[in-house]
Amino acid sequence: MTRFTNKVLTIVFSLLILTGAQQAFAQDGGDGTVNTVVTTHSKDGIFSSTASYTFDVTSTYNTPQKGRVKYLVTTEAGKHLKSDSVRVDIGKRGSASYNFDIHNLPSGFYKISFMINVTDYDDTTRKAFGIRPEELRSQYGKPADFESFWHNSKLELDKVKPEYKVTEMPDSSKDGRRVFLVEMKSLGGLTIRGWLTEPKSKNKNKKFVVMLGLPGYQVDLKPLYGTDPDVAIFSLNIRGQGNSRDVINVRRETYITLGIEDKNKYVLRGAIMDCVRAVDFICSRPELRHDNIIAVGGSLGGFLALATSSVDKRISFCSAANPILSDVRNLVDQVDWPFIDIRRYVNTRPGLTFDKVLNNLDYFDAKNFASDLECPTLVGLGLVDNIAPPNTVYTLYNGIRSQKHLIVFRDLGHEIGKKYEVYEGRWMRDTFALF
Repeated sequence: MTRFTNKVLTIVFSLLILTGAQQAFAQDGGDGTVNTVVTTHSKDGIFSSTASYTFDVTSTYNTPQKGRVKYLVTTEAGKHLKSDSVRVDIGKRGSASYNFDIHNLPSGFYKISFMINVTDYDDTTRKAFGIRPEELRSQYGKPADFESFWHNSKLELDKVKPEYKVTEMPDSSKDGRRVFLVEMKSLGGLTIRGWLTEPKSKNKNKKFVVMLGLPGYQVDLKPLYGTDPDVAIFSLNIRGQGNSRDVINVRRETYITLGIEDKNKYVLRGAIMDCVRAVDFICSRPELRHDNIIAVGGSLGGFLALATSSVDKRISFCSAANPILSDVRNLVDQVDWPFIDIRRYVNTRPGLTFDKVLNNLDYFDAKNFASDLECPTLVGLGLVDNIAPPNTVYTLYNGIRSQKHLIVFRDLGHEIGKKYEVYEGRWMRDTFALF
């Protein structure tokens, strides 16, 4: 789902997005074009009450363009809520603008489609918007034993000797950094691996701030070569991913269902404990700052960053872009993945029900970790994200009680933009007093 790039503070998702600007040629290969642009009257697509848009049409045809422009508003789950249309009558080589106001919607996020159908052209532009999302709360609470479940998980991890093995790589002079392969034992005695890169320094007493880079779904993290001389980077491959696949080595669609019928055996329980073990490793190294650790990730990595920062208070700063698996019980009706794979798995297991799976997933719901966060937390989301829909991410965000900041990308899907990267870097340096 994500790619964690070889820049210190970049998380990039390579998915096609809609820009809101459309262009098409006549269906019969004629001598003109129609251009349409949808303008959202909010820089982040968030409105306090009425959502408003302008639909601009420009024609270069020598013939009039007649027809209609229509909008359709639906819930995130696709339920039709509102629609309206206006007549279009544009002269040859003409243009026109049409304003649309959408009133009386409750707090939440909505999808909106603008459809134009005129003489020589038809097209659809899709957007999304929010109405007072700061009011969003889930009707589903966390399990009563949520905190004790994770406390006991850490106690179980503590019984596993880490057996750290650190091997310097022969090409470690790259970009002025030393590169180490890190191997260690985690929950269940599984060996997990990652890559530590440290800036070369003439100061033998230098202690580095640490960025813990956490992977997206089935992403193989490689050594990350940053340019910041104050920051070491530990990129972790959780069990079953990257160079930690020797025991768990399954197909992409199978990973999310491993052990899902038992919360104590579910793969994400082990994955979160892998992240805690990575923090253990950081705290075992004398050259690394044990009080300045940032957990960073996108998609599944965003989920892992939130979960790890929630259960392990040694994390000093959390950065989660497009975190998945938030407000799971409401998410079921909004997205295909991962539930298409989970339902397929349930159907092959006699006696296992989807309700039982949801009961187990309550312990791995990102929103249930949010209220236990104590460190500064940065969250990023895209309004047209069909994997981590904005209402589920906002529900998570509203549950955070520590210092927090949210960056919304109005026209992006399962990705974040440069603004997030810049803000993240500045906040991290301020938090860790790196001047």
